[in-house]
Amino acid sequence: MKGYYLDPDSEVVDECFAVVYAPKRRRDRFPENCVKIMDNEFTAIENSDPDNFYFAAKMLGPARSSEGFRMFYLIEWLNQEA
Repeated sequence: MKGYYLDPDSEVVDECFAVVYAPKRRRDRFPENCVKIMDNEFTAIENSDPDNFYFAAKMLGPARSSEGFRMFYLIEWLNQEA
């Protein structure tokens, strides 16, 4: 994740684990409709489906983009096999 920082005093944006729909894993930000929040890292990995482009990830968000969309920012992919 380049250029995005978490304000420790903020309660608006937070780190979370998720399953992300990402046909091409070159992006570092994803709209809310591509991200499904999971309770923990293990649940995210268990619910991932790389064959259908659903990958477990640690994300930062949601944050409002300049276009008005709620976005999540990639911190790291949790399963690297693809």
